[in-house]
Amino acid sequence: MARIKGGLNAKKKHNRVLKLAKGYRGARSKQYRIAKQSVMRALKSSYAGRKERKRQFRQLWIARINAAARINGLSYSKFMYGLKLAGVEMNRKVLSDMAISDAEGFAKLAELAKSKLA
Repeated sequence: MARIKGGLNAKKKHNRVLKLAKGYRGARSKQYRIAKQSVMRALKSSYAGRKERKRQFRQLWIARINAAARINGLSYSKFMYGLKLAGVEMNRKVLSDMAISDAEGFAKLAELAKSKLA
């Protein structure tokens, strides 16, 4: 049986990596070995970045809820605990949106939380 050379497959693999490295400076976008390292690191960072973004959004929502709760005379933790006691199951994203766009509705929730705490 005839031997098949692997040049075509190697070329495909190299081109795939170099395509991902397009836009990088210098050898990072031209030389396969260096481009491969850069692409691997970039993919690792982008994976971590997707997780980080979720943490940052939750942090933002909590800051917004805290600010709105303090306007209504409660701390964030007491507000959330009061809602839990009242059986209100709203997530932080919705509460933060409500704090910005519907201040009266948020104030009613704060009053409900206060009444359950007392």
